[in-house]
Amino acid sequence: MRIALAGNPNSGKTTLFNALTGAHHKVGNYPGVTVEKKEGTRKRDGKEYHFIDLPGVYSLTAYSVDEVVTRDFILEEKPDIIVDVLDSTSLERNLYLCLQFQELGIPVVGALNMSDEALAKGIHIDEKVLSKTLGIPLVKTVGLRSEGIEKLLDCLDSIDEAAKTAKLSAHSIHYGNEIEAKLHILEDRIAQDTNFAARYPSRWLAVKLLEKDSDAFKRLTEHANASAIESCAKEAAIWVGEHFGKDAEIIVGEQRYGYIRGALREAIRLVKKVDFSLTEKIDAVVMNRFLALPIFFAVLWAMFQVTFIVGQYPMAALEVFFSFLGNSITVIMGESLLQSLIVDGIIAGVGGVLSFVPLIVILFFILSTLEDVGYMSRAAFATDKFLHLFGLHGQSIFPMILGFGCSVPAIMASRTLKSPRDRILTVLVTPLMSCGAKLPVYVLLAGTFFPSNAANVITLMYLIGAALSLVCSLLLKRTVLRGEPTPFVMELPPYRAPTLKGLIWHVWEKSWSYIRRAGTVILAASILIWLIITFPITNTENTSSASSEYQALSTSYAGRIGRFLEPAFRPLGFDWRIAVATLTGMAAKEITVSTMGVLYRVGSAETEGSLRQALKADPDWTPLTAITLMLFTLIIPPCLATLATIRTEIGTKWLLFEIAFLLSLGWIMCFAVYRIGSIGTA
Repeated sequence: MRIALAGNPNSGKTTLFNALTGAHHKVGNYPGVTVEKKEGTRKRDGKEYHFIDLPGVYSLTAYSVDEVVTRDFILEEKPDIIVDVLDSTSLERNLYLCLQFQELGIPVVGALNMSDEALAKGIHIDEKVLSKTLGIPLVKTVGLRSEGIEKLLDCLDSIDEAAKTAKLSAHSIHYGNEIEAKLHILEDRIAQDTNFAARYPSRWLAVKLLEKDSDAFKRLTEHANASAIESCAKEAAIWVGEHFGKDAEIIVGEQRYGYIRGALREAIRLVKKVDFSLTEKIDAVVMNRFLALPIFFAVLWAMFQVTFIVGQYPMAALEVFFSFLGNSITVIMGESLLQSLIVDGIIAGVGGVLSFVPLIVILFFILSTLEDVGYMSRAAFATDKFLHLFGLHGQSIFPMILGFGCSVPAIMASRTLKSPRDRILTVLVTPLMSCGAKLPVYVLLAGTFFPSNAANVITLMYLIGAALSLVCSLLLKRTVLRGEPTPFVMELPPYRAPTLKGLIWHVWEKSWSYIRRAGTVILAASILIWLIITFPITNTENTSSASSEYQALSTSYAGRIGRFLEPAFRPLGFDWRIAVATLTGMAAKEITVSTMGVLYRVGSAETEGSLRQALKADPDWTPLTAITLMLFTLIIPPCLATLATIRTEIGTKWLLFEIAFLLSLGWIMCFAVYRIGSIGTA
């Protein structure tokens, strides 16, 4: 069975998906769209259930990319069953989508999720009465504790059997005699083209045409008698509007909500008045008009402090381990090209990046916790008015905060913004947030040149990135992206305790992506960098050890590339080695550290295996150089994966604009910082 898991945002859909599939799921993207696609399987009694977790939506009238993906998947892929995950504490709002699913002609099962929370609020749901009214089976579930899973699977089996024996009948609400008369005419005309009707359910399309859904009219063009049906639909919408004195779309919505209220009146019993909940008590402080923004900044500051303070110990242990490993291999193998490849290339490059895994794990754990608890939605509301000052939408805070983890999913998160202008603006400024890949560069340089204030220096870089994103938003809004801001509407979910299983899954998924890059992209890059640094081999027999090392590096292919680029980098205080490291970092920011590890021969006797010691011993490096390089790493164009995502999301034209804009901004700002700093230290 192919089962689509759908529902409103914050209905606990993903939690239920995890409970249904366990560890047997994979994450990818929908074809041609950078929207996350989760698929999973479950086997029981010889049967296999294939679940597809669709993006959360409020309606099948689609505007955002998320909504389009959900609607198109159901229409085009036609799953065997739709499991509509309903928030039991907010059934009136959640059932609006459920009624639209029923019009698609695909069997629907309602999962009354978070039924324990509803009961705690005094909401008693008679699922049998509600099921009879709606005409679909309903099962109470608690995704967090995997309750109701077996009953839900039993229900899926029953529907599958009924579908095979043709005993399954579709159920759709009655919109009233006047509207139904218009819908029947449209349905009959749509059904006349049998090939078209096989693709798009006549009932669903008729309702959408009456609602004046632009996508429905686009699909109608494939019908053999499209123009006549289009005229009929427009006339029907005009008649309904004149008859009821309201727009046809509003009338259809009111009919749905009227039906829902009637159904709930029969099936729900409130046994006590809902008290002032814990969520409301917390929000009285967290969402206070004066405290919300300071609390938000305090949360971010605490997140970075915990990440760096806790993470420095396992990070130091990994640095010692890789240093020991490099020295041991050198002793065993002796001096040779193979030994140099392993120690100076692979261990120095990959090991340098893997040393930062503890920091990445801690950062992702905190971000996942904030998301699961429900604070991310509060952060959007807290920053909405502030962001509007810079031309950004309140929902832009989601991609920007996610940008602290990884820019790729952060940019993908902009798909929830309905305005194209807001989406483009958010995508363009999100790379200025410091992603996890920039963190190794910050930690290396801040820990080396500001050891007593490393955490504060790194936090400062994060704040500079956020401030730059706001300033650039204002600049872009007043130049290339002029337009009025769109209204901000978002649901605030109740606070919920995150599950350890869910957190582990989120952290593992994101951290493993980082580790996998270290074992693939960064490994390949480290070997390539070692090759261009080692060859051509220069005869340095008559020179001292230190000078021969430097001469070999400067005459290598990497040295020649660096020398060619050095005039552009020298005004920023960077020598040719930093130029090479920055260039390779364009592939992935972590490679900047890998490149420096290889360039400074980390693992050799001269540097005692520590890149920090090698940088400190180099007279060309100063605290000002370190600050400038951190700033340059922050601003210049992001990694290739992020650039590819930008192109997919907003097109090649804006990608080229982003590259030119960030390169120019990075050079100008770093030039100013280095020159002003040089005056102060002269």
